[in-house]
Parts: sequence; structure tokens; C-alpha cells
Amino acid sequence: MEMFDLMLNHFGPQNWWPAETDLEVMVGAVLTQNTNWKNVERAIENLKDKGLLSVANLNATPNSELAHLIRPAGYYNIKAKRLKNLMYFIAERYQADLSMFMEDDTQTLRQGLLSVNGVGPETADSILLYAAHRTVFVIDAYTYRILSRHGMISEDQATYDGLQDLFIDHLPEDASLFNEFHALIVKTGKNYCKRKPLCDRCPLEKWGPCHAVDLPGNLD
Repeated sequence: MEMFDLMLNHFGPQNWWPAETDLEVMVGAVLTQNTNWKNVERAIENLKDKGLLSVANLNATPNSELAHLIRPAGYYNIKAKRLKNLMYFIAERYQADLSMFMEDDTQTLRQGLLSVNGVGPETADSILLYAAHRTVFVIDAYTYRILSRHGMISEDQATYDGLQDLFIDHLPEDASLFNEFHALIVKTGKNYCKRKPLCDRCPLEKWGPCHAVDLPGNLD
């Protein structure tokens, strides 16, 4: 919580996820892989303009048309297939009814999402946290980078599941807290904990057992 408070006091609330509907969150979680959010917003606007932002419409849209519309998000052919895979999963298992999807239990949802080709743990957990509002902590490259630079994790914890357990085991079970915490980690990573870190400006400069710039194996 000290880490959380330092980042929150520095940046303020992030109000994530920037989307109007739960389906937009899910689409965005797929499209945001390997690109920035501005590009994702452009792709989502293209889908909105064509009236395609529903599970049924996305599932029925040919891959080539979908790829053309999401082109601003990059890797558009791959992401079109992944998005179609996700929509097909919801259509088949939940009759294209997003409310039915949201009512399922967390473990079943997570296992189902991870069974979708192209949906990995980070994407699945982003959907669970930001769309389904479940107490699942999202782990990304920034999380690993910050914790490793500050000497907060051991080798056996440096896996997705290990890092996720570290947060879940030491935080109150609160989806809104997990939401804000992950958003602040991303903000810190993008602004300060870069490959060449800006430690002297970072709110976490003196946090943790190790001073970031003194760590061996720094990622810059």
C-alpha cells in the first residue's frame, strides 16, 4: 500500500479503463497489445462508425473487413483473428449475451478466456478486472520491471502467477483498488520506469529495499 499511496499522491486517480461500455473494454484489451491507446481509440471509433460494437456483429464481420477497420491498432490481421476468436467464444458459450458472460464465476470466466486463441493471462485478467469488475490483479511488463528494480521480488516470484499472488496476498480484496493500482503502475512505467529510467523524478525513487539505480541487472 505504500507503493500505491506514493503513486496515487503523485499522479492522482487514473479513472481507468477509458471506455464507454464493457464490450469496448474487451475489444480494447485485445487491440492494445503492442500499441498505444490512441491507436486503439481510433480503431474502436472505426468499429463504432460502422455500428459493429456488439458481440453478434463483430462475430459476423468477415476477418478482412474487421482487419481493415482496426488497422490503426497495428498487427491488424492478427488482432482481427484474435478479436473474432473472443467474440466467437462469447457467442458460442454465452449465446452472444454479454450479461450472461458477466454473471459467470470468475474462475470459469478466466479458464474460458485463456482457452481462446490469442488471449493470454494479461488480456484475460484485464477483461476480468476492467469489464467484469472482478478482484483479479493484472500483471504486465511494467509491474515486473518496477518490482525487480526495487528488489521486491525473488526469482521464484518472477512469473505472471507469482507476481499476481504477491499483490493479491498483500492487498485488500477490492476490485476498485486493483483497478487503480494497475493503472498507476502503467503510468509510472510509461513516465519514469522506462528502459532508461528517470529515477530521480519517480515517486517510487526511495521506495523498497533497493534504490532503483543501484540494482544489478538494470533493464536500461
